[in-house]
Amino acid sequence: MGQIDVTLNGRAYRLECGDGEETHLFELAEYLGTHVEAMRRKFGQVGDDRLILMASLVVADELWDLRRQIEAMKTTLAEARRDKSASDESAKHTQSDFAARISAAADRLEMLNEQFAAAGVTSATNRRQSP
Repeated sequence: MGQIDVTLNGRAYRLECGDGEETHLFELAEYLGTHVEAMRRKFGQVGDDRLILMASLVVADELWDLRRQIEAMKTTLAEARRDKSASDESAKHTQSDFAARISAAADRLEMLNEQFAAAGVTSATNRRQSP
């Protein structure tokens, strides 16, 4: 079990944590400490408990804002995925329609070629190749 010592508002605290989590816990305590110091400068020495509570509420407010931003991003991402799916479906339909039109045009050209051949008309390509 890991342990670290942190100081908030001039008061030392010993905290326990999982092995390997010491650095992270220390960074969290330092972050909270910057807010405690800001509260102390703003409101004076109103007591450790009150300063730590006010700083914790500021940090919780930051977390709350980030959670709202994440939810908004999730919503935006979900909408983008729906739009992409609709766009992909539209593209597939357009490609399928285009392929059907090309196939129909090819069939029509083949039919015309057969009609011309039956009528004894040779194509310009065949005429150029003939001596």
